[in-house]
Amino acid sequence: MASFPSLQNDLLLRTARGETTNRTPVWMMRQAGRYLPEYRAVRETHDFFEVVETPDLAAEVTIQPVERLPVDAAILFCDIMVVPEAMGLEVKMVSGQGPTFPQPLTTPDEMERLVEPDIDDALGHVFEALTVTRKRLNGRVPLIGFAGAPWTLMAYMVEGGGSKSYRAARKWLYRHPEASKALLQRTTDVIVDYLIGQVEAGAQMLQVFDSWAGLHGPETFRTFCLPYLAEIAERVHAAHPEVPLVVFAKEAHFALDALAATDYDVISLDWTMAPDAAREVVGDRAVLQGNLDPCALYAPPDALRREVQHMLAGFGPHHHIANLGHGMLPDHDPEHARVFVEAVHEHSEHMRTV
Repeated sequence: MASFPSLQNDLLLRTARGETTNRTPVWMMRQAGRYLPEYRAVRETHDFFEVVETPDLAAEVTIQPVERLPVDAAILFCDIMVVPEAMGLEVKMVSGQGPTFPQPLTTPDEMERLVEPDIDDALGHVFEALTVTRKRLNGRVPLIGFAGAPWTLMAYMVEGGGSKSYRAARKWLYRHPEASKALLQRTTDVIVDYLIGQVEAGAQMLQVFDSWAGLHGPETFRTFCLPYLAEIAERVHAAHPEVPLVVFAKEAHFALDALAATDYDVISLDWTMAPDAAREVVGDRAVLQGNLDPCALYAPPDALRREVQHMLAGFGPHHHIANLGHGMLPDHDPEHARVFVEAVHEHSEHMRTV
């Protein structure tokens, strides 16, 4: 592993480990990206995957929000689709549609097209981007790495792109349950190696995004999501127990108790989940992260500050990492992002002194 500068702001990591801090750390999902004019300037001359695959550009974009906002972490600018790409599927980023697979997996027989990648060869650009970014951050804040969860990646790989219902992917679960499990396991194995590689390249915390977990009911979640999420946490922690792991199973309200029984240190909540109810279920088994409605950032600053105060009150005195309940949106005002971050710092510090 490379040698890196000492960390100056470790609020995020200490909170994720359950240690007491003088205020709540805060970062935002998709904090690097389309809402920032400096990011749009980069994209004028470079397409999306060119930025992802060019370590210097990925590092530049990752650090842009750290330069602009007093966030307590950087999260690598990348995309969850690099794993399906590494497994042999072509992915295109289509304007207005998001990730698109020209040739998705339409039947289980087509799983023969998948490869077992050499992780360093296929995803070395991500590892290099992490190392470059970590060095350029110079210890200002921790660097977060991430991956998509097996089910969420399968949903795209079978559906071929974004969908309201992911009917084709969900059909697999019922028509081809064993093939679905085989695909999920193959994806899990790649994700584990990928996340371990991220740590060795410089990531100091990891988040697993199960963006489409909420498409499941409790039974199919227990069958097709939970075992693979749990295995990722167990295997990555076995390799690097010092690195906090976060799981974000969007809209899977029913899964909190099961997720709290896994090896994840932090459970991230979307904005539809009540923090006090989540805490009642999770207890002290995990730190909670979240969960302001991203659309609250459209509110006037004073109203936004009140929303932040209400969110923090919901999480109470327990260990908490402030975040949005999902990612930043393209037309968010960066100055409203600043209001959000500064309000978290101010209100949480006040809560700890009264």
